[in-house]
Parts: sequence; C-alpha cells; structure tokens
Amino acid sequence: MPPKTRPRPAVADLASRWYATRARDLPWRRPDTTPWGVLVSEVMLQQTPVARVIDPYRQWLSRWPEPAHLAAEPAGAAIHAWGRLGYPRRALRLHQAATAITQRHAGLVPDDVALLLALPGVGAYTARAVAAFAFDQRHPVVDTNVRRLVARAVSGRPDPGPATTTADLELVESLLPAVPSRAARASIAFMELGALICTAREPSCTDCPLRRHCAWNLAGRPAAAVPTPRRVQRYEGTDRQARGALLALCRANPAGVDRSTMEAAWSDPAQRDRALRGLLEDGLIVMDNCDRYGLPGIAAES
Repeated sequence: MPPKTRPRPAVADLASRWYATRARDLPWRRPDTTPWGVLVSEVMLQQTPVARVIDPYRQWLSRWPEPAHLAAEPAGAAIHAWGRLGYPRRALRLHQAATAITQRHAGLVPDDVALLLALPGVGAYTARAVAAFAFDQRHPVVDTNVRRLVARAVSGRPDPGPATTTADLELVESLLPAVPSRAARASIAFMELGALICTAREPSCTDCPLRRHCAWNLAGRPAAAVPTPRRVQRYEGTDRQARGALLALCRANPAGVDRSTMEAAWSDPAQRDRALRGLLEDGLIVMDNCDRYGLPGIAAES
C-alpha cells in the first residue's frame, strides 16, 4: 500500500509554480490568444504532436482569425489548409463549428460547457479545455498526460489504466483550487508536467516539483505490470494511406481531378474505391456528373 500523500492542494500549487517558469512557449498559450484560437489548438492537437501543430496553427489563425472568417469560406478551403496534419475530418468539423458559432453565437465562441458540447466536433474533453483555458473556468481537463501524473502523484499507481473514467475526472477536480483562474492554471500545469516530466517511459522524477509529495515516488516507484504487447498498426498499404493519397491529390487540385487521374494514384482498385466512397461519405471530397473529384465548395458540383 502506498504511503499517504500530502494535502492535495499542495499538488496544484507546486505544479502551477513550476509551470510559471518552465512551461513551453506555445502560440496558443500567449496572453492575446482568443477563445477561437484555443478551440483551434485543441482540435489540431487531437492525436497530433505539438511540434507538427505549431506552423499550421499559426497559418490557420493568420488566415481565419475569427470563426466568421472561416465560416465565410467553403469547407474545402479548410480541408485544403489542413495539409498533412492527419485525420482531416477535424478540418471539416472546425468549419462546421465556425459556422455554428457564427450563426448561433454572433461569432463568439461560447463560454458555457453545454453550449460548447453542442458545437460540431466538440467532445467532453475539448469543451472542458476551452472553458478552462479560454475562459479561466474550473473544470477537470483530463488527457493521457494528466491521468498518468495524477495516478502516480496521488494514487501511487505507475500507470492510469486504459481509459478516462468518471473517477479520474472526480479525482482531478478534487485537486483543483477553488478559485477558477487558479484552477485553470493548475489544469494546464498538470498537463505540461505529464508531457515533459512525468512521461510514460522515462519520467524525470528528480526534476519534478511534486517528487516530495508523489505517492508513487515515495513508494519506491513500483513497476507496472507487464502489459500484453499491443500490435502496432501499420500504415503502409492501409485504407488510411489510400484515403490520404487520394485526398492529397484533391488538395493539390481542389477544383477537380478526373477519374483516370484518381485511378492512377492508387493501384489497388478495390481499396481505391473503398477510400473514395469513404471520402465522399465523410464530405471531404465531392464528385460531379463527369466523374471529377474535388474539394467541397471549390470543385464544380453538378
């Protein structure tokens, strides 16, 4: 059984003080970042490393500094600008969210979690993150990094388990200061500590501001049970690669690509047709009556 931890408020205070001097200088954390900028960053960062997001984020906000600017353009423009960030449905959802914000909220990102959840493509994590980081509200913002940090520091477990639970949310919320702005700062501090210090494989415990309070560290850093090795999903030759290749062709030629050119872009006919159907069903590309494929709102549809 791990030893008892110190009073929980100290965890938030120590993390926040560390964050004040050690946090990365990221564009979406600048004081002048708008709620729209926070929302864009949270969507872009889903399943995508920070380093890959920085330049596309800056380009996106330079072109579309407010939701109304994006909503005024066709969805295909968002898909084109998404480039190689991966999971391009996120671009479509951001365009849909911008349209909803413009139509329902006078162009202003709402500050209420329920209203945020009603936006296309905004789930529970993203809604809480925007409410906390854009509006200084008190919400548990729990990603993989936060779950790992809290599992170790508070519960004394080497890893948090496979998925976020209600218990995870309740535990993180119990760590947050009562003052909303301080709670929001603690939330981002937990996230940064998990990303930079309390990493999954080689945590830098000697550099951690929580080391004297960390239940896992005080218990001698017991090892996790050896998990069953997960099969690494290959990318080469998959339907996902086929989709990416065909969508890249449409991004390079947003006004339209003829059928023969699309066929030449992927050699497996069955896989190519599955990829095309999926892209059409997802609304990422459109097809006209002449079997030409392009980006929605940009290609000539008939």
